[in-house]
Amino acid sequence: MPARADRLVTMSETPDSAVRTYIDDHRAAFLDDLVEWLRIPSVSAQPEHAADVRRSAEWLAAKLLETGFPTAEVWPTAGAPAVFADWPADDPQAPTVLVYGHHDVQPAAREDGWTGDPFEPEIREGRLHARGAADDKGQVFFHTLGVRAHLAATGRTSPAVHLKLLIEGEEESGSPNFRALVEQHADRLTADAVIVSDTGMWSADTPTVCTGMRGLAECEITLHGPEQDIHSGSFGGAVPNPATEVARLVAALHDEHARVAIPGFYDGVTELTDRERELFAELPFDEDQWLRTAKSTAIHGEAGHTTLERIWARPTAEVNGIGGGYQGPGSKTIIPSSAMVKLSFRLVAGQDPDHIEKAVRAWAADRVPAGIRYEITFGAATRPCLTPLDDPALQSVVRAMRRAFQQPVRFTREGGSGPAADLQEVLGAPVLFLGISVPSDGWHAPNEKVELDLLLKGAETSAYLWGELGERRHRAD
Repeated sequence: MPARADRLVTMSETPDSAVRTYIDDHRAAFLDDLVEWLRIPSVSAQPEHAADVRRSAEWLAAKLLETGFPTAEVWPTAGAPAVFADWPADDPQAPTVLVYGHHDVQPAAREDGWTGDPFEPEIREGRLHARGAADDKGQVFFHTLGVRAHLAATGRTSPAVHLKLLIEGEEESGSPNFRALVEQHADRLTADAVIVSDTGMWSADTPTVCTGMRGLAECEITLHGPEQDIHSGSFGGAVPNPATEVARLVAALHDEHARVAIPGFYDGVTELTDRERELFAELPFDEDQWLRTAKSTAIHGEAGHTTLERIWARPTAEVNGIGGGYQGPGSKTIIPSSAMVKLSFRLVAGQDPDHIEKAVRAWAADRVPAGIRYEITFGAATRPCLTPLDDPALQSVVRAMRRAFQQPVRFTREGGSGPAADLQEVLGAPVLFLGISVPSDGWHAPNEKVELDLLLKGAETSAYLWGELGERRHRAD
């Protein structure tokens, strides 16, 4: 990819057609660079690839400098390194936008079911197959082509916004050092909006923008009864059984309407508006197909809500694991000395993980009987994030995507959790999602791929977005 915009808009071109022409002209060079990056096995979860993760960061920093960013740095953390880049606008009053993504990838090996080497990219039938093609190197890298197309189509020498990138190196390992990194560099990461390009669309023919992501709190509850396993004939029915009490805790987790029955659990929940429910209902959702994808045979969940509402906009409590007592073949007639359950809570906007932890602890204390000693251990929590539909920056993303795809853009949310909420909380900026991946891309699975036409649509959307966000300030003035 050239270091400077080498083509300006001609009198016969519109800015949009100039963007498309630039992307078409530079498609091959862009893909060559992406393939080179994808060959680096930046698997953050495997210590033997630590040097590769660092090499991936160094490769990206060098490529961002080549793209035109005046600043591109590798930022160390207590774990894997991140990459920061900064390209100021000529206008000092221009808004500041921070793009988030990650350069580390999931583990992958041919014996997992790949048709080829997962780190030797292959283009087949308009798809680029490689680990990281969609999650997340491809979606990070389309911004390099997008910003160059933006400059070429507008004749600018710098973007219409102060453009920053923060590309993490540990997302696939749970982002253990990410919040500390953001807090450490908060002065350099200040932004008016955050663009997260680690997400996807509903489908190739239904472009969508995600408006929120659920948070996550996790805990393990261990119950201790007798100091050792004891005979169920000699003592059964006369002392409390920790396995029975764990079962009672689990049974008490939900009411008959599948609502979480922990007192105070729903405090502060931001309820769906009528408009949001209408927009969810407009999506071409096939419940039978969704059930097949879920490998399940029945719909279940909180009464009064659709499946999409349940997985995107309602909080949940799930049992992730439960155990206690004898697990081997045959029988062993004992009262076990201990039992445990692992719980996870998906949180929505308005919920505070600290409040949830206190509520769970109080709930357990009220239900565990005398004679049972218990421990509750919570892990690090992730906060939910949500951007209102009328947020001006969100509308800029929608307009940019509509120009690229030339059709209406609909809205989704994410049921999972990620580090986006840390950026929102520390930087105090709205989080917006711009991704082009589709469900068939197979994130974390063998033969991960990205649709090349959609990848280039991502670059096109990125090219329009900086102008849309820059113009937003003038419209507000």
